[in-house]
Amino acid sequence: MNTVLPLHDAADAAVREDSRFAVPGMRCAGCISKIERGLGDMPGVAKARVNFSAKQVAVSHSADLSEDRILRAIEKLGFQAQILAENPLAEDRGDTARLLRALAVAGFGMMNIMLLSVSVWSGAMGVTRDLFHMLSALIAIPVIAYAGHPFFASAAMALRYGRTNMDVPISIGIILATALSLYETINSGPHAYFDGAVMLLFFLLAGRVLDGMMRDRAREGISALLKQTAPGAMVVQGDGTTTWTKTADIRPDMVMLVAAGENLAADGVIEQGRSGFDMSMLTGESDPEMRGPGEQVLAGTMNMLAPVHVRVTAAGRDTSIADISRLMDEAGQHRSFYVRIADRAARYYAPAVHSLALLAFAGWMIAGAGWHQSLLIAVAVLIITCPCALGLAVPAAQVVASGALMRKGVLIKDGSALERLAEADCVLLDKTGTLTMGKPQPANLDILSHTEKRVALALAQSSRHPVSRGLAKALRDQDIIPAQLTDIEEEAGEGVSANWQGIAVWLGRPGQTDAQMSVALIIGENVQLIEMADLIRPYAKKTLAELGEMGLPASILSGDRAEAVAPVVNMLGIDAQSGARPDDKVAAVQRLTDEGYKPLMVGDGLNDGPALAAAYVSMAPGSASDVGQQAADAVFTSDSLMPVALAIKAARRTKEIVRQNFMLAIGYNIFAVPLALAGMVTPLIAAIAMSLSSLIVVGNALRLRGAAK
Repeated sequence: MNTVLPLHDAADAAVREDSRFAVPGMRCAGCISKIERGLGDMPGVAKARVNFSAKQVAVSHSADLSEDRILRAIEKLGFQAQILAENPLAEDRGDTARLLRALAVAGFGMMNIMLLSVSVWSGAMGVTRDLFHMLSALIAIPVIAYAGHPFFASAAMALRYGRTNMDVPISIGIILATALSLYETINSGPHAYFDGAVMLLFFLLAGRVLDGMMRDRAREGISALLKQTAPGAMVVQGDGTTTWTKTADIRPDMVMLVAAGENLAADGVIEQGRSGFDMSMLTGESDPEMRGPGEQVLAGTMNMLAPVHVRVTAAGRDTSIADISRLMDEAGQHRSFYVRIADRAARYYAPAVHSLALLAFAGWMIAGAGWHQSLLIAVAVLIITCPCALGLAVPAAQVVASGALMRKGVLIKDGSALERLAEADCVLLDKTGTLTMGKPQPANLDILSHTEKRVALALAQSSRHPVSRGLAKALRDQDIIPAQLTDIEEEAGEGVSANWQGIAVWLGRPGQTDAQMSVALIIGENVQLIEMADLIRPYAKKTLAELGEMGLPASILSGDRAEAVAPVVNMLGIDAQSGARPDDKVAAVQRLTDEGYKPLMVGDGLNDGPALAAAYVSMAPGSASDVGQQAADAVFTSDSLMPVALAIKAARRTKEIVRQNFMLAIGYNIFAVPLALAGMVTPLIAAIAMSLSSLIVVGNALRLRGAAK
């Protein structure tokens, strides 16, 4: 993917190209800094930026520096990479599936080996013990070879270029423990440690799988947005005929014929016709906007009412919807506090542990213990310091809390969202579809007689307009049977006319009125004004009050017109910014972030996608668009707004449990490591102690089962 741009620096006459590379082997902050520094030092590279959530590197470089040379430079840094084509989502999506298979194999092996180990721990001796060790070896060796491949391959890649990464010490530890266990098995030794090696692999793979799932969701959010663009369009030729043209082949100045019900494949200006367009991805309003000759329409929006001719002004990567997807891609790179801790731990923990084991081996050799005893002590140090409890401290708590919230109708997409929810200190809420239900309903149907209701239903069900659909639904809910009409015609954006028993009837846009949303029903000379209202979500006011009690001030950030937002402001008593486009919403979020706040964004529409991704943390209702749900960190399925406050309470409780788990895990290591170094712990006891520490952490996390109350 190359975009040729002139350099702004007048002193540099070269041109700059922007290239993107997939680097799936990035695991921690050390990987990020290594790649950015390594590429940044290359002659011809202006800037290298890592997108950790997408596992990609964007490189701005001179035209004479080829992508192949950059690719080789990344590989020399110890990372496998591939050049990404035009599609920014072209990263191999099979990585998570491969990790899942490895995790399943490791889990199967761990459970079976642990069953065999229980018999040995229970006192099996002699031939029986040797048989159980041999069976464990037969299970463990192929399991470790398969499930450990992601770590072994990464470590080999780094060592090939004389570098190291966090997978190098992990691989050394697993291989050493396996080799010593095999030696003990062959020589009828009393102990084997296959269970510890496979258990270590299982928990390490679990972390990698969770990371992969998070990245997949990030890509799915952008993909869902890009899918709003039509796959192609009918392009008008010079002789007046039309030809189906794929979106990738559409160019500026082509003329598209867009039928009612079709999405636009490119941005453009209407040349012929007039219609209403669903602009909810930009404004959040369900009411279509009328556009006519000379007015702009955008890719991804739906033509709701009548066919139009549109002259293309921007296509492909230059469309507004592509700009929104780039905003989401660039904004969705948050890394929470606990993830940063894990990054630093990944850089120092494993090398420190293996250095400690090496020192233990050397120290006991000098003390005259012999290589076998010294190696046993070193392996005990490796096993007892296995970071299983530390690795479980965060995910165990997050999994239990997420399960509790799910039973209350709140779906948490990843554990880091809980961390960020706990730290949010202000709330921004979209109006239409978030604070309100997003479904206009009649507020005064009782002014209509039964006959008028029958006529109104017949007219309303003949239109696709959201207000008409809301009116029709309300009338059907009253078991109204539509009247028989003839000569039904719809004027785009104005209303529906027909003939009923020789009388002219009409349903549509009223004249000047103070009503925020209303529809006029005319039967002959009789006129009835039906007021429509977008209902506030249940418990909205109570939710805002609870947020205030928790120290989270709330305000409205809406794409709606000021007059549409005003009634909600008056009802709920909070501040509001109206008329905000997607970039305005992102700017508002960024402004709060720059001032030191950690905003929670709650929105539902396509227009909220970039702001949901840019916010410190975000939520969306279950009725939200696919893009809104994919961009948000959490989704609540209830019509009520109360789950927003509920999720924050549960997140804060989870944060407390996570801290306790960290203290338990660290306290275990402070107590156990000196005993292992002193030779007072055998590898078997080390494996039991490691398992117990993990169980304690999990038991503490289970206290969160009632967190969502």
